[in-house]
Amino acid sequence: MKILLVRLRLIGDVVFTTPVIAALRRHYPDAHLAYVVEPAAAPVVAGNPHLDEVIAIPHRRGLARLRDDLTAGRRLRRGRFDVAIDMHGGPRSAWLTWMSGAPKRIGYSIPGRRWMYTDVIHRPADLAPRHSVLNQADLLAPLGIAGCDPAREPMEMPEDAAVRERIDQRLRERGIGASDPIAVIHVSAGNPFRRWPASSFVALAVALVRRDPRRRVILVSGPSEHSAAADVMKAARAALPADAADAVSAGEYDLPELRALVARAAVYIGGDSGPLHVAATTRTPIVELLGPTLGERSRPWRAPQWFSEVVDVAGLDCRPCQQRHCVPGDFRCLTGISPDRVIDAAERAIRHGV
Repeated sequence: MKILLVRLRLIGDVVFTTPVIAALRRHYPDAHLAYVVEPAAAPVVAGNPHLDEVIAIPHRRGLARLRDDLTAGRRLRRGRFDVAIDMHGGPRSAWLTWMSGAPKRIGYSIPGRRWMYTDVIHRPADLAPRHSVLNQADLLAPLGIAGCDPAREPMEMPEDAAVRERIDQRLRERGIGASDPIAVIHVSAGNPFRRWPASSFVALAVALVRRDPRRRVILVSGPSEHSAAADVMKAARAALPADAADAVSAGEYDLPELRALVARAAVYIGGDSGPLHVAATTRTPIVELLGPTLGERSRPWRAPQWFSEVVDVAGLDCRPCQQRHCVPGDFRCLTGISPDRVIDAAERAIRHGV
């Protein structure tokens, strides 16, 4: 049997599909599993041990995209897949699923695209308090597979040994030894609805170093927001004694490097974003800062023995929201999270990992 999986766009959403890959491999141990993804998220699944093939389709616009889609569609058609599963639901992924020509095509019940599938699955509302992994696993029902379990099918992104050695070398060059506890803090997000105030990140970094001078805080950010990490680093260093200022640093890491760095860390702290869900593929304790999204939907999907704690503001009538317009105007779901709460959660996480 040949099975095609299609999941385009965001990094975190691709990480959420990895339990589905494991469930398919468990159910069909001899199947050929192929995965269609866009280049930005391709590293998430490039080394997945359950996949036989990863097909990266360029993310371009205009006529270039049309040419890319036609080329990809013809390639998928030649693949002669028996089953194609659209785990995205967007127009492009639906068209690619249909173009594959697979006799069994599974996708969500979305107006205007149902006709492209042979098996249509109800998709819960975007704001429903249900984990995104479970929403993806619903697509396996037509194949007789009943859901996923975080202990049996955790999220996966295997670590590359060469990348791990590269990260170890970078840490050594910064004077960070193998026994030095590292806190990785992701200080940016794709939109203001997921961005904790910079001043709060500064307070967090400073407190972690003051509570244990052996600690090293490494600030990371998205590719287009490196200045955010640099600004937090500068302010945190200014608030620390001169002999402790170098304990806070900032760096640029691609996805495999970030995964290797987090695996080496004592704790990862950040908002609901792709890097957080990459972090959840490790065993490193996680503290997640949630604004408009709910923990039931976006908490780290991992076995219960691996520490994760969600810090959020409960009791807000405006939460969850569609993240298009902040009705109160002050992003209180994030600004209402005090640094002290996050610091305490980080300390619990570090103690759990010792």
